[in-house]
Amino acid sequence: MEGIPLDPVKIQVLLSTYNGENYIEEQLQSLISQQDVHVQILARDDGSSDSTVHKLEAFKKLYPNQIEILKGKNQGVIRSFFELIEKSRPEISYYAFCDQDDVWKPDKLAKAIKRLQECKNDQPLMYSSTTQMVDEHLNPIKVWPEPPRKPLSVYNASIENVCVGCTVVVNKETLELVKRNMPRNINNVIMHDWWIYLCVSSFGEVVFDPEPSILYRQHQSNVLGGASDGWLSKWRKRLNRFVNGKNHFILSKQAHEFLSTFGKKLDPAYYKDLSEFLNKHNGGALRRVRYVINTPFYRQSFLDDLIYRIVFIARKL
Repeated sequence: MEGIPLDPVKIQVLLSTYNGENYIEEQLQSLISQQDVHVQILARDDGSSDSTVHKLEAFKKLYPNQIEILKGKNQGVIRSFFELIEKSRPEISYYAFCDQDDVWKPDKLAKAIKRLQECKNDQPLMYSSTTQMVDEHLNPIKVWPEPPRKPLSVYNASIENVCVGCTVVVNKETLELVKRNMPRNINNVIMHDWWIYLCVSSFGEVVFDPEPSILYRQHQSNVLGGASDGWLSKWRKRLNRFVNGKNHFILSKQAHEFLSTFGKKLDPAYYKDLSEFLNKHNGGALRRVRYVINTPFYRQSFLDDLIYRIVFIARKL
């Protein structure tokens, strides 16, 4: 009836923790303080040896109807988030992914949901945004990452992740899609947020917000390599990783996992292009050079796109 306020939208925050005692209370308070939404927190601790679980339980006593805690053995952040996805509540309308040491602005979730509600309904949807990078005392550093210059398509998602996991909000259809099509070998998945970007860009719509709504804390335990570096430093670090054998084949392994998981459910043109991408990557050097000149896959920046082509030719993608 007119004049009766609608109930706030329900959103479940999926939070993975591991030895996060220094900042977890500040993060939890920023979640509880979200405006114009009804927040429920599903936290999974990944075998912490500090007081993280104790602090989670203290918050649960204060907000018993809003926090659920799962305790597990240490299995790494990727498996931890996939377990959270599996155990998320199916009756919830929206889901958000959360790190343990950031601070969310009060309107972060409401703003994300509003953007998603502007999209076509009944399809997988994903919201992501820039972040306000801050130091451990929340002093501003810079806004990161740069907003995408090119379309957020599956041809981008196949070889680059532009969606920072701690900014991601998805709808019910996205969680159902991921749950029905869990990767058969999680070891081939680079990160849970990248996998979700792949899924939604294939079957739905991705929205990117250039305005940051989280304080993305950088400290000794999690400093994001390269995010605050100049272009010369970024190139030096990437070259060093390549020479030392780090990150070899992770993109092709994830692409193969995605192809084998979804198969002919994918758009026929993309299925054909991804199959050719993998076949050419495993082919001879001349075939790789010819292919990469007109490859349909792309990264957002000119330099990153060039690196992709070089690594593809070297057969190390």
